[in-house]
Amino acid sequence: MAPLSDLIHPVLLCGGSGTRLWPLSRKSYPKQFARLTGDESLYQASARRLSGAGFAAPTVVAASDFRFVVIEQLAALKIQPGCVLIEPEARNTAGAIAAAALALEARRPGALMLVAPSDHVIPDADRFRAAVQAAAPAARAGQIVTFGIRPDRPETGYGWLELSTPTADFAPEPQPLRSFVEKPDLATAERLLSGGMHLWNAGIFLFTTTAILEALERHAPEVLAPVRQAVEAAEKDLSFTRLAPGPWADLPDISIDYAVMERAENLTVVPYAGAWSDLGDWQAVWRDAPPQEGGVVLSGPATAIDCHDSLLQATNAAQQLVGIGLTDIIAVAMPDAVLVAHKDRAQEVKRAVAALKAKGVEQAETLPRDYRPWGWYESLVKGPRFQVKRIVVTPGATLSLQSHHHRAEHWIVVEGTAKVTIDNQVTLVTENQSVYIPLGARHRMENPGKVPLTLIEVQTGAYLGEDDIIRYEDVYARGQGARG
Repeated sequence: MAPLSDLIHPVLLCGGSGTRLWPLSRKSYPKQFARLTGDESLYQASARRLSGAGFAAPTVVAASDFRFVVIEQLAALKIQPGCVLIEPEARNTAGAIAAAALALEARRPGALMLVAPSDHVIPDADRFRAAVQAAAPAARAGQIVTFGIRPDRPETGYGWLELSTPTADFAPEPQPLRSFVEKPDLATAERLLSGGMHLWNAGIFLFTTTAILEALERHAPEVLAPVRQAVEAAEKDLSFTRLAPGPWADLPDISIDYAVMERAENLTVVPYAGAWSDLGDWQAVWRDAPPQEGGVVLSGPATAIDCHDSLLQATNAAQQLVGIGLTDIIAVAMPDAVLVAHKDRAQEVKRAVAALKAKGVEQAETLPRDYRPWGWYESLVKGPRFQVKRIVVTPGATLSLQSHHHRAEHWIVVEGTAKVTIDNQVTLVTENQSVYIPLGARHRMENPGKVPLTLIEVQTGAYLGEDDIIRYEDVYARGQGARG
């Protein structure tokens, strides 16, 4: 095992909303936690890639709503995080990285930290780890190292990095970084690609806590000062560390590129020539998936007839998505929303999200399935004074002891066994049995079994919103409100 001083400490940033992958990725459950490319989520794949020999337990920076998701998905990989920092609100990457550096510096002064977004796809994990190890000596010497991806097309959706020395094979050898290039227009991107002196900016960095904190102090003190206050006044919440919301509110919304990287002088770039994608939009999903005949990519219950260079993705077994005579089309069907767009305009999907938000449409940000620390639920039918849900509770999980002002509930168990508390009465409810919870009754549901508990909940009442919950006891310490 490597000495503690030699370990690389991964920092996984989980704050992105992934709006350009709407409707699959939404604010209520963004793309990094979804299974887009296999059996693991992008976040899980990132955590696995940055684990093992030479790597310490990861630091995770996430929003409060996803604090249990990040823990559960790591637990499925048998990875224990070193620290989970909860951001009071999204403030871009500069603040998140500063908080992670301060928290790590308190535990391991001068530690080497590798900052990576949690939603990238890097199929060759060994090759990427080798590039990180090649960059480590420069980072330990005080350099701020950024990783540049060998470009294969004139991409206008990424920033670019200018090399100081030509490289024939893009070997992972550190060299001084000459400059950053903002997202270019197509003509500029074509020139950068043909010149052979530029790489894509992946937003992945390696540096010591000392180097990045000194850089923040010099170039972005307006970022470091409130973050330092937020870390010093942070509170423990179960296994999480909640950054103080007061100082955090004064933090500028700025990326680490603008705050530090474009101003610092001790910059090194390491080329990476392996496969990489940030899955930033649906065209990237189409490009990175193995195509079928005619360049068509199918996912789920989808059928293509005389289609070319298109993506058809359906997410529900109860629906069938059929495309006829399509060329360069993205079609994504979910139970509550459908996207149809020309492939060349995939980056404009966020405009659709903004338009839906302006109309007050809940599909803009909310998925039909809502994930909670005890499992998940989804709404099946909703009317003026009733709602029918399917609820799945994982083995051993417990919902909060709660009551409602405006609704009564009827639970029908269809799989497993529920331990149900209604006021002072506790009963076991098994498959094909039901129980009624009157309006105002204090109630709780537990899954004492070894298999998932599935039940159908019928709500009736004048108001059925998720914020009509009064919590009296909760093993997850969520407090009041819809999600707590």
